[in-house]
Amino acid sequence: MIDPPLALLAELTHRCPLRCPYCSNPVDLTRPGAELDAATWARVFAEAAALGCLQVHLSGGEPTARRDILDITRSACTAGLYTNLITAGVLLDAPKVAALAAAGLDHVQLSVQDADTASAERIGGYAGGHAKKLEAARLAREAGLALTLNAVVHRQNLDRLPALIDLAVALGAGRLEVAHVQYYGWALANRDALLPTRAQLDAATETVERARAALKGRLVIDYVVPDYHAERPKACMGGWGRRFLAVSPAGRVLPCHAAESLPGFDFPNVREVSLRAAWEESEAFNRFRGTAWMPPPCRGCARAEIDWGGCRCQAFALTGDAAATDPACALSPRHHLLAVAIGEAAAAGADFTYREMGRVPGGVA
Repeated sequence: MIDPPLALLAELTHRCPLRCPYCSNPVDLTRPGAELDAATWARVFAEAAALGCLQVHLSGGEPTARRDILDITRSACTAGLYTNLITAGVLLDAPKVAALAAAGLDHVQLSVQDADTASAERIGGYAGGHAKKLEAARLAREAGLALTLNAVVHRQNLDRLPALIDLAVALGAGRLEVAHVQYYGWALANRDALLPTRAQLDAATETVERARAALKGRLVIDYVVPDYHAERPKACMGGWGRRFLAVSPAGRVLPCHAAESLPGFDFPNVREVSLRAAWEESEAFNRFRGTAWMPPPCRGCARAEIDWGGCRCQAFALTGDAAATDPACALSPRHHLLAVAIGEAAAAGADFTYREMGRVPGGVA
C-alpha cells in the first residue's frame, strides 16, 4: 500500500525578479504562456486534499508574480489545505498582503539572502530588495499571518548566521529555516563560490545549537546541512515518492522540485492524468520508491529505510547516474568526489554566475 503524501509544492511560475545564484528553478524555465491556469490549480488542490495532502506550499519562482495569485490562494483554502506562501517578498505591499490574508492564506515563508543589506542585494541581484523584504515581514505579522524566515546560507554569508538569527527574532518570525545550499541545478554551477568550509559548517552548527537553547519557546530553528561534509546522506524529501510531491508551472508531477533535471523520465502531467494516478501508478514515482531499486551498498544496509538511498538528484549531479548510491554516504565508492569538490571550492574565487551568464565580482563576506 502506498501512503498518501503530506504536502504539495505548487510551483506556480518560474518568473522571479531576483537572480539568486543558488536558484532551485530548472535551467530551462517554463514560459508564462505555458503555466497552468487558476482553474487547473483549483482542481489540483482538490485532488491533493482528496489524496491526503494536508498543506500546500505556493511557490515559484515568485508566486506573487501571478496576477491570479488571490484566486489560486482562495481555491487552496477552499480545498481545505493549510496554505503557505513561499516568497521573496519584494512584490508584496499592504493591499496585497491584506488581500492574501482575506483569501485564506495561513502562513508566509519569506526568503532572505543575508542580514547585511549590501551582501543580501549582491547575492539576490536585486537593488533595494532587502528593505522590501523587511517591510513584507512586518506586513505579514500585522495581517496576523504566521511567519517563517528562510535563510539560505553558504560560504559568503554563513559567518553572519548570528545576525540572521537576530533578524528572525526582530521580525517576529515564529520559525527560522537555516538552509544550507543544496548543490544541484543552478547552485551546482555556482558550487565553487558557495560551498562552505568545514570550519564554517562546524561554527554554524554550534551557533544553531546555542540559539535553540537560548530561544526555546520563542523561535523554532530548522537546520538543513549540506551533504558535502557528511558521512551519511539525508532522507531527501523523506524518500522518493513517500511524503511529498510537486507540480511544476507546466503541470508536471514530480517527487521533488529538482527532479526535472533527471534524464530518462516521463513525468506525468496534471493536464492528462489525475494527481492520484500520478502518485500511485506512474513509473516515474515508483522507480525509486522503497528499497528494491537500491544497488549495493544501499541494498541490505541497516539505514536503507532511514535515508532511502539519499538524494537522486545529487547522485546524478555527481555521478551521472540517478540510481547510484548517493556519494554523501561514506560507503559509496564515489564518496571521494565530495572531497574533490571541497578542495576545488577552497581554491576558487567568490564570483557568481547569474542566469544572464554575467560575472559579478565580490570577495568572501
